[in-house]
Amino acid sequence: MNVELPFAPVDTIIRRNAGGLRVSAGAAEELAKRIQEHGADLAADAAERATADGRKTLMAEDFGVETVVDKDDLELPIAPVDRIARIDIDDRYRVSMDARIALADILEDYADNVARAAATLAHHADRRTITADDIETYFSLFE
Repeated sequence: MNVELPFAPVDTIIRRNAGGLRVSAGAAEELAKRIQEHGADLAADAAERATADGRKTLMAEDFGVETVVDKDDLELPIAPVDRIARIDIDDRYRVSMDARIALADILEDYADNVARAAATLAHHADRRTITADDIETYFSLFE
């Protein structure tokens, strides 16, 4: 699978939750892959809601978001999030800018939660580096 999301912003998200721990490149890569999978699933669900409403354009409310944050407040870039949104949906759908920003916000919150848990797992293992194994362990425990 080709990962659309650049690893640098994902690394930044992990680091802001790491509490002084180092972050391996593998951890950023694994989390980026998981973010992409989650985002594609959310977009497919949003497309179903848009279809049920008789629309071909995904809106922020299709993602359950009523108030859209300012895109400058997000770490995740919008263009790759747009590509992630389109992975599992038909080409006949459009994704509004508010929907892209809403999805980026949701995915960033998701990444923050995973990163916090991965930091806890690294501390528990008495390591100073968050690794891909910590990300994988989180998903094996909580999904």
